[in-house]
Amino acid sequence: MKCPKCNFKNPDDTVYCGKCATPLPSSKEISVTETLETPKEELTTGSTFAKRYQIIEELGKGGMGKVYKALDTEIKEKVALKLIKPEIAADKRMIERFQNELKFARKISHRNVCRMYDLNKEEGSYYITMEYVPGDDLKGMIRMIRQLSEGQAISIAKQVCEGLSEAHRVGVVHRDLKPQNIMIDKDGNVRIMDFGIARSLKAKGITGAGVMIGTPEYMSPEQVEGKEVDQRSDIYSLGVILYEMVTGRVPFEGDTPFTIGMKHKSETPKDPQELNTQLPSDLSRVILRCMEKNKEKRYQSAGEVRSELDNIEKGIPTTERIIPKRKPFTTKDITVTFQLKKLFIPALVIIALLIAGFIIWRLIFQKEAVSSAKGELSVAVLPLVDLSRQKDQGYFCDGMTEAIIEKLSQIRELKVSSRTSVMRYKNTDKDIKEISKELGVATILEGSVQKEKDSIRVHAQLINAEDNFHIWSDHYDRKLISVFAIQSDIAQQIAKVLKAKLSPEEEERIARKPTESLTAYDYYLRGREYYVRYKKQDNEHSIKLFKKALEYDPNFALAYSGLGDSYAQGTLKFGYPDSWLDTSIEASKKAISLNPDLSEGYKALGLAYLGKGWHRKSIEANQKAVELNPNNIQAVGNIGFIYLPMGEFEKALQWSKKQLEVAPSFPYSYSMRGSIYLALDDSAKAEQWYNKALELQPDFIGGFEGLINCYLAQGKYQKAIEQSQKWLLMAPDSPGALNSAGNAELFSGNYDQAQQYYQKSIEFKPTIFNLPNLGYIYWKKEQKEEARELFDQSLILCQELLEKGNESPRIPYCIVAINAVQDNKEEACKWLQKAIDAGWRDFRLGEQSPLLENLHENEQFKQMMAQVKEMVDKMRKQIEKED
Repeated sequence: MKCPKCNFKNPDDTVYCGKCATPLPSSKEISVTETLETPKEELTTGSTFAKRYQIIEELGKGGMGKVYKALDTEIKEKVALKLIKPEIAADKRMIERFQNELKFARKISHRNVCRMYDLNKEEGSYYITMEYVPGDDLKGMIRMIRQLSEGQAISIAKQVCEGLSEAHRVGVVHRDLKPQNIMIDKDGNVRIMDFGIARSLKAKGITGAGVMIGTPEYMSPEQVEGKEVDQRSDIYSLGVILYEMVTGRVPFEGDTPFTIGMKHKSETPKDPQELNTQLPSDLSRVILRCMEKNKEKRYQSAGEVRSELDNIEKGIPTTERIIPKRKPFTTKDITVTFQLKKLFIPALVIIALLIAGFIIWRLIFQKEAVSSAKGELSVAVLPLVDLSRQKDQGYFCDGMTEAIIEKLSQIRELKVSSRTSVMRYKNTDKDIKEISKELGVATILEGSVQKEKDSIRVHAQLINAEDNFHIWSDHYDRKLISVFAIQSDIAQQIAKVLKAKLSPEEEERIARKPTESLTAYDYYLRGREYYVRYKKQDNEHSIKLFKKALEYDPNFALAYSGLGDSYAQGTLKFGYPDSWLDTSIEASKKAISLNPDLSEGYKALGLAYLGKGWHRKSIEANQKAVELNPNNIQAVGNIGFIYLPMGEFEKALQWSKKQLEVAPSFPYSYSMRGSIYLALDDSAKAEQWYNKALELQPDFIGGFEGLINCYLAQGKYQKAIEQSQKWLLMAPDSPGALNSAGNAELFSGNYDQAQQYYQKSIEFKPTIFNLPNLGYIYWKKEQKEEARELFDQSLILCQELLEKGNESPRIPYCIVAINAVQDNKEEACKWLQKAIDAGWRDFRLGEQSPLLENLHENEQFKQMMAQVKEMVDKMRKQIEKED
């Protein structure tokens, strides 16, 4: 074909002039370009085509026509059916080329190549049938993820190399290799599509003139020039695809195919490392060598590329490697000659076995499948790894982890594992699949943070736990000032990839900055690091750091909520005065006023209200926290915990189940359930749940306290003593541990030892728990003046609490115990009724407590205990019925 500009004679199948690169006209009357364009729809879903293919759905549109998923009713198998456009089918040379090249394409029999079947004609319409490959094309994946991780890109490229190697071995070159022609199934297996338009390396003179075989963005220079192509042309295209996978863009772009083609011919591509600074130089080198203009300088075979990629992959951390699930490959071209009569009966047997097997499979796995489906929109953010040079940014990495969790938790459609649940996997060597199973999530986000001075580098990747396939990854090289934008972007990208719908309010919350001061944020993160250690001195240090944060930003809502948490925790766990609860309420309300959508502010307020004994106000605050963040497991757990002393065990169990669903590896989820079963007088079940909590966290105080109470209810006093000693070894100055140890010794009749523990506990803080118990010991020792002094102190404390609105049933119960010790039976029973009305249901304690021994033979007391037992039995039976 002569060039209209320079008269240079070009081969018939040339697209651009080999001398001046002018686009050449088509020799056909109808101009055809085999790049993807949108044709009119020609087949409808549900229709039957060629009396054989039932159309299921449209899969895609191409320059040749539309592709459909169809059921081949003769062999009962799904196939892909490509319906060729009438204007292309009218070209006899084109059909001749398809027929010829299909012969070569069918020679390829490989797991990474889509099988081509036949070219047929039906009422004037030509169509090609091929293997149906479920999954997504690589182009769509790149659009969604932008830059694939090193492991993802290498895994895909290696499989493409394997498919190409087999095709090249039998003498077939693809000539239109591009991401749109690479399919990836759910197991990470790759299939190369459209070898049906490939050209045999051994055939000549078949390609129609003027037809662009290839896509400009992925064409080799020799294709652009219309020169002879061989397997090295496919290697060039593979280099372009690798380039796009790791950078998110093609090397050459332009307004027209000609512009792009000329760039492939004459321009040097930008080093992919410039667009992805985390890309290893070895991989960048491989990509650029694949894309050498001179094909003699490229890798000469796909096997060479595969070998290079293998070597690079060895240097990738094991957790980042992608290992697709290989399915056994069997060709469909095997034909067997047989006698029908000989196989008829065995065939029936096989069919019956298959049907029976299918029914059994459904029965066994149906529930599991439903469960898996529910877990699709679920994610756990594993602790981000500190990659700073000094390895001193652990607190910052943990803070980033928590921030991403908090932002993801704003999305109602997502189930997000809590910070407490995931932090136990810090520095773990557990397999991703095992972690996901323990947390009950389908996807895992892992990554790293490198913070140096005013710069930050974050790498994040979202992994499908079932097959370890990286479904999204990105890296951020930014100034530290962009830290909040990075957190928001990661959360939004995950939501997008998992197809979780965001309301405008959720989008606004995710994008919101917590503070304008990086210094304030740094102090806040350090404060959080100390707060979550749950130790007295660390709690005090967290308060100082939160206050320091507020010096730099007086309007930092999160810092106020941190203060609210720390002050409330100081009173509830470490024996600090009740005035700390007032400070907590003040700080929490300030946080809420600054940010009415701050779940942490309401949770902190609810914790302070709990310390005050304002149960209903605490439930209200915690429910607001859960409304704003359904994954706030502390708030969820607190609601269940509050319902327990109120005697509403069924509601407590509902919230406990919700907490366990959100945080299956959170020890409090298990101790909470143990407390519910203990309250329901099922100490055996309670013991199992408490032990599970301690398995998850051997130093968990809720597990120790729960087991001690469980053993006391079972009358296993020596076991209770042993458990209390274990707790004391870990926390010798814990008021809770001292009180529990005192209780164990008291129930065992070891008054002297119990006295020591109670006295030390009172030194930290006198309460309605330790004062009456020590008073009882003095009473038994005939030190009645000292006992009355402690009883009076207890009654004054009870009165103050009641006047302040404390709703705890333990207050009237304390008054019951004081009167019972002094043998004031009538007064004791009067206050016992008040305790029952307030929600007290611990009839086992009433029957076993040494402090109530003077009431154990009292008829009114017995009737009241029977009444409470009946209430508990009724609730237990109702719960057992519902379970």
